Amino acid sequence: MLLHYRLDGPEQGQPLVLAPSLGTSTRLWDPQITALARTFRVLRFDLPGHGDSPTLPAATLDDLAALVLDVASAEGMDTFHYAGVSIGGAIGATLATRHPGRLRSLAMICSSARFGDPEAWHERAELVRRQGTAPLLEATAGRWFAQAPVQALLDDLAAADPAGYAACCDALAAYDLRADLAKITVPTLVVAGREDPATPPAHARELADGIPGATLVELPGAAHLALADQPERVTQALLAHLPALPGMQVRREVLGDAHVDRAVARTTPFTRDFQDFITRYAWGEIWTRPGLDRRTRSCITLTALVAHGHLDELAMHVRAALRNGLTPDEIGEVLLQSAVYCGVPAANAAFAVAQRVLAEENDA
Repeated sequence: MLLHYRLDGPEQGQPLVLAPSLGTSTRLWDPQITALARTFRVLRFDLPGHGDSPTLPAATLDDLAALVLDVASAEGMDTFHYAGVSIGGAIGATLATRHPGRLRSLAMICSSARFGDPEAWHERAELVRRQGTAPLLEATAGRWFAQAPVQALLDDLAAADPAGYAACCDALAAYDLRADLAKITVPTLVVAGREDPATPPAHARELADGIPGATLVELPGAAHLALADQPERVTQALLAHLPALPGMQVRREVLGDAHVDRAVARTTPFTRDFQDFITRYAWGEIWTRPGLDRRTRSCITLTALVAHGHLDELAMHVRAALRNGLTPDEIGEVLLQSAVYCGVPAANAAFAVAQRVLAEENDA
């Protein structure tokens, strides 16, 4: 029997597995799923006894990791990117140390190499076995959220099967990966909420210090469920960590990192689809075609921008033309020819822009 899971995103996308925290379900990832599923084939799963998953035997993090491998294998995901929250992050770290060939990358969000005193977890497990999760609700809301509580996630906790929840507590009590962090060799992102009382930033720093080459991001205004408190910042951190959209490498090579970084930093929920469109189609579909080299594409682009009077874009593509191997004299020849076919006034304005840009580049 498998854990319950759901799939989003294009079938041809790179596989990405998303894991919830203790007490939540697949909907923990709802704020991020639209952005991630544009590019990735996303698999979200419920922990045993959580959401729609049956209460399967799972006494250790290794058992939970094995259940995740089962659902990934059921969808043909021999290798995959992985991101998890709290216990979900611990499952990912366990996969990275015990099954290193299965992960392409790892993100641990509000997670740890050891979740405190084991006895406290055993005590919580016994409480839940006797009384269910209801006694946990009030205190949990204070740990989970620095901003307004998300009632749907608290409802997940209230609905969790006591046996499944308690088994996860016992698994956390036995978990201690501190001595094995150096075995994690995949690209790793660690995200911490600065107001997280459950896994404070010190836990994240221990992970980042112990995992070779790990990137650490600390988010203000976020408690244990940073995905809910700071959804946009978590999304941006994940998108920066995961493989770039098709075309992003070409976009950076042609326009330069500084320009692309500024464009990405200015991205908002309103403009994200447009930025995705530019990267995917202009740079990923057109500029990567083999029929013309980049020098020729720059000549065509300069001419089109002159014809339409897009002077701000022209300045950017004069710099791009230099990166693509055109000399200042060749750029001048393109603009001179455009005077015949696009008009002298248009070319006059274009020469003024190009002269300014070339002077700036020469002084740099």
